[in-house]
Amino acid sequence: MAILPASGLFRGGFCGYVAFADIDSCLPVIQYYGSRMRPVAVDLLVLCIAFLSACDGPSRRADLVFINGAEPETLDPGIITGQPEGRVVNTLFEGLCAFDEKGGAVPGVAESWEISPDGRRYTFRIRPDAKWSDGRPLVAGDFVSSWKRTLTPATGAQYNYMLFPIRNAEAFAEGKITDFAEVGVRAGDDRTLQVELENPTPYFLELCAFPTLHPVRVDLIEKEGDDWVKPGKIIGNGAYVLEAWRINDKIRLQKNPHYWNRDNVALQTVDVLPISDANVAFNFYASGLADLVMDKGLAPPALLEELKTKPWFHAAPFLGIYFLRFNCERPPFRDERVRRAFALAIDKRRIVEKITRAGELPAPGFVPPGIPGYEGTAGLGFDPAAARQLLVEAGFPEGRGFPFVTYLYSKSELNEAVAVELQSMWRDTLGVTVNLLRQEWKVYLNSLSLLDFDIARSSWVGDYPDPNTFLDLFLTGGGNNRTGWSNPAYDQMIAAASREVEPVKRLKILRQAEDLLVQQAVPVAPIYYYVGIQLYDPAKIGGISANVLDEHPIRTIFRK
Repeated sequence: MAILPASGLFRGGFCGYVAFADIDSCLPVIQYYGSRMRPVAVDLLVLCIAFLSACDGPSRRADLVFINGAEPETLDPGIITGQPEGRVVNTLFEGLCAFDEKGGAVPGVAESWEISPDGRRYTFRIRPDAKWSDGRPLVAGDFVSSWKRTLTPATGAQYNYMLFPIRNAEAFAEGKITDFAEVGVRAGDDRTLQVELENPTPYFLELCAFPTLHPVRVDLIEKEGDDWVKPGKIIGNGAYVLEAWRINDKIRLQKNPHYWNRDNVALQTVDVLPISDANVAFNFYASGLADLVMDKGLAPPALLEELKTKPWFHAAPFLGIYFLRFNCERPPFRDERVRRAFALAIDKRRIVEKITRAGELPAPGFVPPGIPGYEGTAGLGFDPAAARQLLVEAGFPEGRGFPFVTYLYSKSELNEAVAVELQSMWRDTLGVTVNLLRQEWKVYLNSLSLLDFDIARSSWVGDYPDPNTFLDLFLTGGGNNRTGWSNPAYDQMIAAASREVEPVKRLKILRQAEDLLVQQAVPVAPIYYYVGIQLYDPAKIGGISANVLDEHPIRTIFRK
């Protein structure tokens, strides 16, 4: 049976959203996949709830309604850690640079910049018309105070290491120096920001487009505390302002009249829906309740073969990886042999062919393909015999005596299917029973941060097109390490690569570090490289392009 596109399925208005003309018109779509995944009544109930919840919100349908995955943990640029949060934050704030629809770094708040011949000094010119959403001029000093806040240990910014290329930034973040004047950033005047780096950093402009380096109103944060991100209080400088945020319902964004490039922002209003269930997400899209599905895990796996034939299904590889973290602070995964055994027992090809089925590639290493000049590691393959032997050497022949362990994952149909498959592989190959634990997104992120897991499903999307954006995650004490793993040799390799100015030698050092990470120490187990997936009708919506960073700025999207 064909899957019908949203157009033509449903007519008429209901509380500002598209509604059913009659219930029979929706049953073909619902029955098609409801019979294969869940009872029809459940899917129908979800849609009815959506209609009823729409009555409690703004009466006019937004110019764009997009499904963003999980509910954002926060909208504080200095604190966020997830891709769903980043998409929203990038609409509310903008850095010195910004990502365009092709994933390139282009001028943002900075209209231009100069780079010294040695690549260590950047001088940014702030736009004269750059303003905060309350109309106050945005000045170079706002970046100085914002970056100081991010680097201050009390802020708890897990991504503060994104600023470490700056001279003395890491020393300040670690408390080795306390005078921020020693950090290599200062405002020459209101329109001039001067940045001095420790070493030449070829991806520094991409860092300047990343949320951690966005400016924030420190005066507002000092006044309002954690409440500063709430509607009616938050002040940003991006293309949109936060009109409303109803938890587990939607975020309403309104075009910012003070944004410097407002004339080139086409959409006046945008609704962001926090839906992490692939079936529900597809229901919303197919029924016309959403125009765009924007998350890599929200295409129902059981429908993928047919979805891939539709003109509104879009998939392309990007710098993203689905992987496992082992808690190296807990037995039995303190033992490198156990970690290697679990990694060798995973048939990655079986997962991409049986479960994901969108063209994903099994991941031998941690750095995805697509970075110019970099050839990744061969990694560990599927080797049941070697896996069993390692478990014997670790003292657990055929799994006997193996302790109670749990696999943690965030709620989604895809994660559930992968978890069940991994559980089966480990049982069949190693004789080990692994219990499954599913958590909501915010709870799951907290568990990762606290190292409250044995094995955890994880993903990572590159922040810039360089191997370093993947490999520096696992430095000792890194905010996104989340494995408890520490290896001085690895730390030294990453540090040496940051100092190396010759590109070929630098990439060779990073390759050695990746070998150590996934072939020897194995605090993580790569599973597959992502394929970015979006659902939207290209005859109606433009301004979206496939790119290796999976960056799709809302400010560039328009209706045709």
